[in-house]
Amino acid sequence: MIDTETIAQAEDSSLPASPREFATLDFLILVGRHKRFILCFTLGAAVLVAIISWLIPNKYTAKTTVLPPAQSSMSSNLLNQLGGAGGALAYLAGGSLGMKNSADMYAALFHSRTVEDAVIERFGLMARYRKKTMWDTRRSFERRSTVVLGVKDGLIRVTVEDRDPKLAAAIANGYVEEFRKLSANLAITEASQRRLFFQQQLLEAREKLTAAEEAMKSTQRSTGVLQIDSQAKSLIETAAILRGQVVAKEVQIQSMRSFATEDNPELVMAKQQLAALQAQLGKIAGAGQESGSDFIVPKGRIPEAGMEYLRKLRDVKYYETIYELIAKQFEMAKLDEARQGAVIQVADVAVPPDKKSWPPRLILSILALVLGFMAACGWCVFLERIERMEQDPAARQRLDELRKLFR
Repeated sequence: MIDTETIAQAEDSSLPASPREFATLDFLILVGRHKRFILCFTLGAAVLVAIISWLIPNKYTAKTTVLPPAQSSMSSNLLNQLGGAGGALAYLAGGSLGMKNSADMYAALFHSRTVEDAVIERFGLMARYRKKTMWDTRRSFERRSTVVLGVKDGLIRVTVEDRDPKLAAAIANGYVEEFRKLSANLAITEASQRRLFFQQQLLEAREKLTAAEEAMKSTQRSTGVLQIDSQAKSLIETAAILRGQVVAKEVQIQSMRSFATEDNPELVMAKQQLAALQAQLGKIAGAGQESGSDFIVPKGRIPEAGMEYLRKLRDVKYYETIYELIAKQFEMAKLDEARQGAVIQVADVAVPPDKKSWPPRLILSILALVLGFMAACGWCVFLERIERMEQDPAARQRLDELRKLFR
């Protein structure tokens, strides 16, 4: 009687192996046949990469963290006026109004030519990088430095790479210092824009006040008038002060219109104050008198010799008032700029790193082992394919034709 188990084993042994098992078995046989070559090639590649990595000089990366200025209060107020729908609605509304994050602009300004050239000249990087032009030096410096704005925390991280850890830390800190010098002269936030506007107006008012004082001195020497009637003088001073207040309020409204809409409460209040000042000036100077007209008391009340003196006195009081009011607005803008954090703050100062950042020798050696083993196995597979093709007459004929073509 025939054993069923024996028949089953004979049938199983007669079945062909699966393609995956056959390919794996062939590969293992191939590795065993060329194990000496594969081992020597893999170890040789790893040793060669290890030697090269040890010849590469160490590089160190220093990092400093910068806190960018906060958003301006006027932008926050405009967004809050949209309603209490939440931060998402305010963010979308801010994007539709064209309001950009100042931190993005600060991060982009780090790569400005002015800042990079200042850092290059300060640390002599052209000679250190062995470059002949500033363009090539800037490209080398940009490859060795990064400026990244954190998406979640909003912090700006500046990193600098160099062979000397102390120099890397010094360049990173100097990079921030040179950027701080540039940002101090730029008007990026709304408060800094107001500060710059009033600063220009203050310089113009100072020049006009100086010219008016010099003109009054010349008039006193030419006319000999040093004092006039107290009532007329008081009237002139009051009208000049009111005119100065009107002009200063107009300057303030002009500056507010650069960043606020016509429906802004602060702008509406400023317009009402301007109307009240113009009404007071109209009562003193007359119904048809405007803020910019040549106001003067009637000639009958003042001697003819004192008319020129009164005009010069009026100009001096007028420009004094403008100068004082614009100076107050300028100081308020400076305080607002400081309160909004316009000054660059350094959260973490760069220190000399105590661990190299490049090259990762262990990782390179392991990678060389893996790639060397794969390359050796691939070469052995290629040789096996060539040998099999040599045994086939048709394939061998095609190989001979290929060799003739390359010869």
